[in-house]
Amino acid sequence: QEQLVESGGGSVQAGGSLRLSCQASGMIIRGVCMGWFRQVPGKAREGVAAFEIDSTTTYADSAKGRFTISKDTAKNILYLQMTNLQPEDTAQYICAAVRVCYRGQALSSSKYNYWGQGTQVTVSS
Repeated sequence: QEQLVESGGGSVQAGGSLRLSCQASGMIIRGVCMGWFRQVPGKAREGVAAFEIDSTTTYADSAKGRFTISKDTAKNILYLQMTNLQPEDTAQYICAAVRVCYRGQALSSSKYNYWGQGTQVTVSS
């Protein structure tokens, strides 16, 4: 059974950093598209960073230069290193995966069918 479990969220002050982890089970992350999304109550889920099917990375404009997505295929873990966090980054961060995807779709939440429960990130000013 496929499962994604996030960890690493927390509360930080503006300018701080966090590293999120997503432990995958029931799937091999090397062969799937995976990404990080975030959601704020009342707003649409937003793609933050993702691996395309060819393992290239893609980022939302809001994440470029501050966030880095990476993966450890030996441990089957997806990471999101976040630096220079700002209050507008406050959200539930959710890991997602899909076995079949096409280049250019990695930040589209509608393409994913496996989702974690999320981890909360709160940034205070």
